[in-house]
Amino acid sequence: MTESTETDTRITQTRIRIRIPKTYHQEPVISRLVSHHGVTINITAALLGANARDDGWFDLELRGQGNQIQSALTYLNELDLEVWQGGDQENDGW
Repeated sequence: MTESTETDTRITQTRIRIRIPKTYHQEPVISRLVSHHGVTINITAALLGANARDDGWFDLELRGQGNQIQSALTYLNELDLEVWQGGDQENDGW
């Protein structure tokens, strides 16, 4: 197994914050991270009004293989969502 393959398949975690515009409130964005990209999600904070007139903000911990996390981040990028990474995948201690 090559070093890059080991990195891609090793279980890791990263923290992100995403903004989900009101136009996506009826879309299962977070659910698709699990079902389509195989990552485990822990929602550590969220702000989404019940009236759904404003954008939503989510702080998430993504856990999975490096290639799964990269795939999930690519998916969020393709949706043109604002994503901030809050920690180093390799060195997050949690």
